[in-house]
Amino acid sequence: MLKKYVYHDVNYRGRIERVSYVARNGEGREAAKYANVYLPYGYDDGSERKYDILYLMHGGQGNPDSWLDCCPFKNMLDCSFLEKVCEPFIVVFPSYYSSAADVAGLSHMDREGELVREFPDETVKELIPAVESRVRGWAETFDEEGLRASRSHRAFGGFSMGAVTTWYEFIRNLKVFATFLPLSGDCWAVEHLGGFSKPSETADVLARAAEDAVRGGCDFRIFVATGSEDSACVNLAQQIEEMKHRSVFRFSEDLTEGNFHYEIAQGAEHTYGNVLDYTYSFLPYLFP
Repeated sequence: MLKKYVYHDVNYRGRIERVSYVARNGEGREAAKYANVYLPYGYDDGSERKYDILYLMHGGQGNPDSWLDCCPFKNMLDCSFLEKVCEPFIVVFPSYYSSAADVAGLSHMDREGELVREFPDETVKELIPAVESRVRGWAETFDEEGLRASRSHRAFGGFSMGAVTTWYEFIRNLKVFATFLPLSGDCWAVEHLGGFSKPSETADVLARAAEDAVRGGCDFRIFVATGSEDSACVNLAQQIEEMKHRSVFRFSEDLTEGNFHYEIAQGAEHTYGNVLDYTYSFLPYLFP
């Protein structure tokens, strides 16, 4: 199912804007942050068209520029939208770090885990209002009711530690996002690398969140991918197999069916270039 993206130039390109905002953690500390926002070609045509929005998180030691600097991600979006691979949508590139000092001091995975675990609060309270008040998304308001009403037009994904972030978003923000794209990273909700060390317990945590969402009328879709030579593959494999045994996750190899999909790219390693291919493969299914 996974496809390889081949770079090719295009005359009509989207553009990148920077959105600044202030994040406040649970202890009341404030941090000035920014997210890069990709607006597709045609966004400025004077229409009132509304756009779906994908939030896409970088990996460890990254920043909001990582997806744009490490692979031809913008070119892939430009070409895909112009070639009608799918309808154009907005992409937001945030960061779970607050400053360069955070990145420099994060040699220990415990601190990384803390930051990604805390990020879902920032997503709802600061990031989404900052971005979606400036672009033409579907949210009419940014309270719980407004975010839930627009959730089918919103997705969250990420690579490596960004995938770990995505699993936390799934557990905490299913009323905000309908689609999730965790790429080459397992869920750490039980413990670090818990997808490998405690796959059953991890699957249970994810299933409980999913069951609560379904009971509340919120459906969802999960698109997972990694490479056979990726260091994350062994961790994900244990978790995915356990998730297949939870009835709330309807696994299917057909990307138009079920709500849970898993792909392995043979020979692919832990790189942004490979994860670009996974994203490219899933583009037509993120906002059906």
